[in-house]
Amino acid sequence: MENQLGLLRIRIIRGINLAIRDFRSSDPYVIVRMGRQKLKTRVVKKNVNPEWNDDLTLCIAEPILPIKLQVYDKDTFSRDDKMGYAELDIVPFINAVRTKRVKNIPDGTIITKIIPSRQNCYSEESCIVYENGKVVQNVFLRLRNVECGEIELRLHWIDIPGSKCL
Repeated sequence: MENQLGLLRIRIIRGINLAIRDFRSSDPYVIVRMGRQKLKTRVVKKNVNPEWNDDLTLCIAEPILPIKLQVYDKDTFSRDDKMGYAELDIVPFINAVRTKRVKNIPDGTIITKIIPSRQNCYSEESCIVYENGKVVQNVFLRLRNVECGEIELRLHWIDIPGSKCL
């Protein structure tokens, strides 16, 4: 546990205007990867605007790796179809958690903002906020390598006893 910084809870909230991969719809799910960790949401049947609200938890260690999200369409008799991917650099989020530790920040304070660019998958500005005693971030990610689609998620930091302090 010497390299462990803490836990990152990712709530995969919903998909927006995902690509159609079946006859008229898709059966989407999301796979989240970070290093050797791999987590998966449930499948939402026949919906290109799925509501998952699934909480997935990653163990964060040094060095801090990016989070990779891949959206798939579940198929029964053939290989699952790819519906796009996104990558999320969590270093700004981790830095915000570190900032909170050093300073006494009032509730509702925006710690930092991340602006969409060609170098990231953000589809709109995202604020990292100190809210109800926690550092949180609401994120909209534009999927790449696909004709359309976005994923909405929320990041939330969880300290673990005995972990390396941020």
